[in-house]
Amino acid sequence: MFQQDALTQGLEVYRVGGAVRDALLGWPVVDHDWVVVGATPEAMRQRGFKPVGRDFPVFLHPQTAEEYALARTERKSGHGYGGFEVYASPDVTLEEDLSRRDLTINAIAQGTDGHLTDPFHGQRDIEQRLLRHVSPAFSEDPLRVLRTARFLARYAHLGFTIAPETQALMRQVSQSGELGHLAAERVWVETEKALGEPNPECYFTTLAACGALVTWWPEFDAEETLTAALEALAPAPVDSPLPLAHWRYALLVSVLSDEQREALAGRLRLPNAVAQLARHTALTKALLNEPLSDEGVLHWLERLDAWRKPAQVTAQLQLIGGLAPERQIPLQAAWQAAQAVSPQALFSEGYRGAALGEALRQHRQQAVANALS
Repeated sequence: MFQQDALTQGLEVYRVGGAVRDALLGWPVVDHDWVVVGATPEAMRQRGFKPVGRDFPVFLHPQTAEEYALARTERKSGHGYGGFEVYASPDVTLEEDLSRRDLTINAIAQGTDGHLTDPFHGQRDIEQRLLRHVSPAFSEDPLRVLRTARFLARYAHLGFTIAPETQALMRQVSQSGELGHLAAERVWVETEKALGEPNPECYFTTLAACGALVTWWPEFDAEETLTAALEALAPAPVDSPLPLAHWRYALLVSVLSDEQREALAGRLRLPNAVAQLARHTALTKALLNEPLSDEGVLHWLERLDAWRKPAQVTAQLQLIGGLAPERQIPLQAAWQAAQAVSPQALFSEGYRGAALGEALRQHRQQAVANALS
């Protein structure tokens, strides 16, 4: 049950989607989404709700900022995630709104009295630990292939699997070419979320099984490459200020060549910070594959832009604590020794211009050598 506030009194409001699903699973409920049946956009605006965008009848509650969507139906009219015509009207029923959703476990609504409306047997599928599509319209939205794989990454540890008939639809969508019409940003959003889930490897193995990897991740289409990439996920730092999903991405692509890694970053239009973390992680893994030397460590620090951005070194030292803990202490010592070299002291000794830069590098390399020995 839930209480309606002053703004929603008199409206036919239902809690829907993830909040209902996760409550039934005993999973933490973070966000609440609501559907309003029998209302108009003008009625929502008059109550103080703030419209979001122009394409969908979605409104933000002025106090809670939670989303209230008018019940709607959708019809496929183009390619990709956004290729739909939306029909929102007071005559759209709750069941019709639920029928446009992706999976049965996401197509359950809860009324103010706690009663659950479940026309597609989502509760049964939760009990049977099954991810199953609501209707054949699942195949009209290619993003649902990625979403289903992401839900498996979230719930696989609870025993969930994907229904065989849903897997067949995912293969059909993958073979249709529709995945190529998705916006790169949407693909990254789903991938980033999946990489933060308990079993991120399930996202990629699911996409591989339905033939979806080749469109956006052709670098991982070879089974041996994907296997190596998923094995590399394990030592991601969990106590880092950087997002776990970003670490996992950096480790995942560390098995690729520089050219492959940059091609993938460009294709997904990655945020600069994520692409940079991936480059730094590849540098660190290359360093750890060789015996430590003063020249190698100094080069590593220089490539990390250590003197201007010391936090980047701190982050990589955290990673090393998981990858090769026996290397963390000597590399920490080398970094501290190099940091202690004072450009001002060399300047006071009379070094200027290029000579100052060369002297600074020599002193830092010697400091690193002393620390390593």
